[in-house]
Formats: sequence, structure tokens, C-alpha cells
Amino acid sequence: MAYGFMDVARTPSVQAAQAEMGADHLWADFSGHRDFDRFSDQEAEFIAQQDTLYLASVSETGWPYVQHRGGPAGFLKVIDEQTLAFADYRGNRQYISTGNFKASDRACMILVDYPRRARLKIYAHVETLALGADPLLTERVLDKGYGAKPERIFKLRLQAFDWNCPQHITRRFTEAQIATVAQPLRERIEQLERDNAALRAKLHL
Repeated sequence: MAYGFMDVARTPSVQAAQAEMGADHLWADFSGHRDFDRFSDQEAEFIAQQDTLYLASVSETGWPYVQHRGGPAGFLKVIDEQTLAFADYRGNRQYISTGNFKASDRACMILVDYPRRARLKIYAHVETLALGADPLLTERVLDKGYGAKPERIFKLRLQAFDWNCPQHITRRFTEAQIATVAQPLRERIEQLERDNAALRAKLHL
């Protein structure tokens, strides 16, 4: 049986908060119609386009930690319909997420497509692998053109996912996205400058 996102998220305290706000009826039968435990082509395509994610872990003291992970678009790989993986590149060497996953393998990720105002949230169990532990997986997740030092592989087994609504997501665009949109304008300006130069040359004849 599929394991719905809200089956994980809707703890007794969450249910109490929903009841207090008069929203408990919205989610009382949530698991009956929103059980997402396998990625479809829609999720795979979305994930392949992302260059950043937010990764939450929990320490043995109970404190949560949220960390940004980024890389080339598609650095988070869909291995199969229930498995994700990505190369963990060297950062500031605090290793908080890495350490937390030794205490608890539970993680939550949020991926946001800001231009389209789309947001995917994922519950998963994390397995930390040395680079040489699974050569085929390592070969698949490494982005050889990316100038960073890989230290390990995070392999994530999907528990459940869900899509969030677009409310309150402000549209933002990357430098590459802006450059793509602006390219026809630059080409038009260059053509107008050439035309202008040609007309000036004729006036001087």
C-alpha cells in the first residue's frame, strides 16, 4: 500500500493544530486520495531541471538542520521510481548533515522552481556511501565538468512526496535564464546598430 506524505507529516500534534485552526476536515481522509510513493515522469522531469535543493536532517539531540545543496542542473539524479542520489561535494567542512544522518537516516527535501512557482517536497531515508562503494552509481551521479571535490554519495530511498501550492513563491530567475530571454533583444539591438551605422555612412557620401 502506498504511504502518503500526510501519513508521515500528520502527527498527533499536527492534527491538533489543524483542529485548532478549523482545518482538520481538509486532511482527515488525505491518505485515501493522495498516496505518492513512486516518482512519475512528471517528478523525474522536474527534478532533472533543478540546480538547488534544501535538505533537512535531525540530530540525536532533536535539533533540526536545513542545508542548501546545489550544482549543475540535474545534479540530483532519479535512479529509479523510488530512489534518488547525488554527489556530496566539499563545502565548509562542518559535516552537520553527514553527522546527523549517522544518528537518523530520515530526511526531508524541498525543491523549488521559482520561475514556474512549483515546489516539490520529499520524505526519504538517506544512505551515505563512499565514492568507491558503488562505482556505477558514482559514475552516474558525478558531474565531471563541475569544478568541485566530491566526498561521498547520498542515496535516498523515497518514503513519500507531494507537490505544494504556488502561494507565496516569488518568481526568481537565474543569470542563465535571463540571458536566454534577453538574447533576442541583444541580437535586435546589434542589428539596429549595424543599420544605424550603415545609414550614417550613406549620409556622409
